[in-house]
Parts: sequence; structure tokens; C-alpha cells
Amino acid sequence: MPRPTKGARLGGSPAHERLILANLATQLFQHGRITTTEAKAKRLRPLAERLITKAKKGDIHNRRQVLTVVKDKGVVHHLFESIAPTFAERPGGYTRITKVGLRKGDAAPMAVIELVSEPLNPVSVSRTQPAAQAEEPKAKPAEAEEAKAESAEAESAEEPKAAEAPAEESEAKKDNA
Repeated sequence: MPRPTKGARLGGSPAHERLILANLATQLFQHGRITTTEAKAKRLRPLAERLITKAKKGDIHNRRQVLTVVKDKGVVHHLFESIAPTFAERPGGYTRITKVGLRKGDAAPMAVIELVSEPLNPVSVSRTQPAAQAEEPKAKPAEAEEAKAESAEAESAEEPKAAEAPAEESEAKKDNA
């Protein structure tokens, strides 16, 4: 059984909160960005991300599950055909919340929630990559040790030359005296 959200609800009753979030999600998918209160944006984000994940799967079962929340068939079609393919390579984090200040009338903190449009940085996509990165530093210290050994050999080769130079100077002084 699902646990109810702790704290005050948006609206008043759980049903009214679901309707508010469904309408916000519909507007977000229709327009790409909406301005709302911070509390509503924070509550909308997990719902919107869950709906986008279902849209990425693209089958009829997930389409029907999204239709239980977003009642507008045109918006659901736009979500499945336009929005979901843009997030195909992204494993999550489809939305961004940006705080924009206080509302003029009642000083409520406002925020813009929008769909992320920037391409994903491919460096942090793979879950197996940290293991590969962990192996690389082990190889790099070995190379670094080899480089240190080579530089130590080069320094040791230079030291006798430096030691020979003062000895040659002292021999020259003895000859002159």
C-alpha cells in the first residue's frame, strides 16, 4: 500500500493534489517549461520524471498508465513521439527547477520547472565506467614510476658531470699556482 506524503498537501485532499499535479504535468509536457511555486515544482518533478521514463519505454501498457495521469491524448502523443526520443540516452534527470524569486501578490517563492534540452555529457553515462576509471589510475602510477625512474637516472647521470666540473676547476687552480 502506498504511503501518503508527509506534511501539508497541495490543495487540501489527496484527490485534489493528484489533480493539481496532473494538470501541472500536462502543462509541462505541452509547453516545455512552466512557472509555479517551489513547493509545487518539487512535488511535480518526481511525477514528471516517472512519466517520461514510461514514455521512453513506448509500449501500449505504459501509454495507458500515462493516460491515467495526463488526460489529454494530444499531450500524451507529444510526450511519446517528441519528448521521449530526445531523452533516449539520458538515464534520468529530465527536468530542472530554477528558483526565480518571490511572487508579487503574496510573496510566495516561485520557480521555473523545465524539461532539460542540453545533450547529455557522455562521460558520466555508463555505470561500468567508474570501474574502468579505477583501473586506469593503477596503470598511470606505474607509468609515473617509470618516468620518475627515468628522471632519477638522468639526474644521477648529470650529478657526476657537476661533481667533475668543480674538480676540474680545482685542478686548474693547482696548475696555475
